[in-house]
Amino acid sequence: MTDQTTATMEREGRANALGNPMLTPVGVRAQPGAARTRGSLGPVQRILLGALLPAIVLGAWWLSTSTGFFAPHQLPSPVAVVQAGVDYAERGLLGTYIAISTQRVLIGFIAGAVLGLAVGALVGLSKLGDAFLSPMLGGVRAVPSLAWVPLLLLWMGIGEEPKVVLIAIGAFFPVYTTVATALRHVDRDLVEAGRAFGYRGVALFFTVQLPAVVPSVAAGLRLALAQAWLFLVAAELLASSMGLGYVLSDSQTTGRVDRIILAIVLLALLGKLSDTVFGLAERWAVRRWA
Repeated sequence: MTDQTTATMEREGRANALGNPMLTPVGVRAQPGAARTRGSLGPVQRILLGALLPAIVLGAWWLSTSTGFFAPHQLPSPVAVVQAGVDYAERGLLGTYIAISTQRVLIGFIAGAVLGLAVGALVGLSKLGDAFLSPMLGGVRAVPSLAWVPLLLLWMGIGEEPKVVLIAIGAFFPVYTTVATALRHVDRDLVEAGRAFGYRGVALFFTVQLPAVVPSVAAGLRLALAQAWLFLVAAELLASSMGLGYVLSDSQTTGRVDRIILAIVLLALLGKLSDTVFGLAERWAVRRWA
């Protein structure tokens, strides 16, 4: 009789535990609804949520211009900005300007990122290199982008070289800073384990130390790409006859606010597109090497 009562009480306890999440013991599977509630957003949900704020801004923009809250010379309507883009496209300039600006960004970004990776590795791995290079680079990093423009124009003229060099300067420092900082904090036990397996110098760097800092390097490269787009505008505002930065400066001279907003929107879209593509490459790199 006692055994039967005990078994009944155990069965009731298990039933109560399954019915009450607060009483669920370790080892009992949680209810599916709770897992879904705590789960992350799906891709469609993320896209819709990310598009919500731009849609609100676009609606507010259209409403403020259609009601006359802003004069057309202050803030043209979205339709006027689209018409300005169509006008450029019909003249065959829109695609050319986008391609030229994108080319400048990619070349400058690659040059600056490669140099930043090399110098950052030297500073992060060598105390001598750190003591020799860090003070100078720390000072140069504080120089504003526009301060380089007149010097580069005097040195290199008005061709493509000063524009690409200025963008490379902008891309260099985020990569250099993140790589140097990350390599200084690599786990010493991990490095010693690599040396125990016979890795030294370059082999140790590419086999042990660089994979250990892949997430930091990827973040630095992503920041450098955004910085390259920022420096593009500074590079094309002066001594340029093509590109989106040229559209900004020329439209300011002629008072075409619609074209200024068009250039800003295009820069934002191109920056977001490049960041999205690089984000996919970043996730692949982290899965592959980290």
